[in-house]
Amino acid sequence: MQELYKQKHQLWLSVLFASFAINDETIKSRLYDFSTIMFRHMKWIGQDILAKGSNYNYDRDMMLYRQEKVFPILEDLQREIAQVQKLYTTEELFFRIKSDEKYLLEYIESLLNNPQNNQEITAFNMQRKWPDNELAQDQIDALTLFLFDESYKEYELILVYAYMQARTNDVVQFDVFQDLIDESYFHLKSFGNMMAKLGILALPRELHELTYVVKDFQKFIKDGIAEEEAAKEMCLELSAAIKDEELSKFFDFINNQESYHINLMQKLL
Repeated sequence: MQELYKQKHQLWLSVLFASFAINDETIKSRLYDFSTIMFRHMKWIGQDILAKGSNYNYDRDMMLYRQEKVFPILEDLQREIAQVQKLYTTEELFFRIKSDEKYLLEYIESLLNNPQNNQEITAFNMQRKWPDNELAQDQIDALTLFLFDESYKEYELILVYAYMQARTNDVVQFDVFQDLIDESYFHLKSFGNMMAKLGILALPRELHELTYVVKDFQKFIKDGIAEEEAAKEMCLELSAAIKDEELSKFFDFINNQESYHINLMQKLL
């Protein structure tokens, strides 16, 4: 079951990052929607593992294949889905999961049947140019550093809050964790798409078990509040440093969301 969970974790990331990498807005949006379904599968499998008295972790050994066209990315997804399906049992849960994946595979096949969909992928070209406005090099450097730091932070928070949510019977905690997961998912989407625009799309680094196995709940929440406050400072600094009105507005928007995250976490205390 741990191997299954690991492969579903990796499949979730593969679908999510495929949505970031592909430029076509329709394909990007559909794959992103499928990524949220893959994440729900992870949740259900995790619950099933816990209900059977076992446990799971967030170990992974995947690579993000830096393809130059859309079709190789889609073909990688086909192979990955086929691989993980070998581990499914005959339980009702896996009937539902296979049904979802069947629909995703049918969508991928429909894309592969149209050669016009095989567009160029620029997410990995390392050009570090902002396509919507010509930013100075120091602004590109600041944006690059921010995106690498914050994409890892959001990935980490999604998994940590999901891990804790699966282990609480407290309704207030469960609801707050869900809000924080949803918010971090949106932030990861935003930062991932921005990294792809810059040509620097990359997976966040793997989580160490000590990150999500929480022994001191109050310390974890207080550290989380401090981390959110640090993220707010980074957003304010970036908003001031970047000479692009739309980007500055976006980082002000993210900053205000981080403020409310602090309120949510204070509710947990």
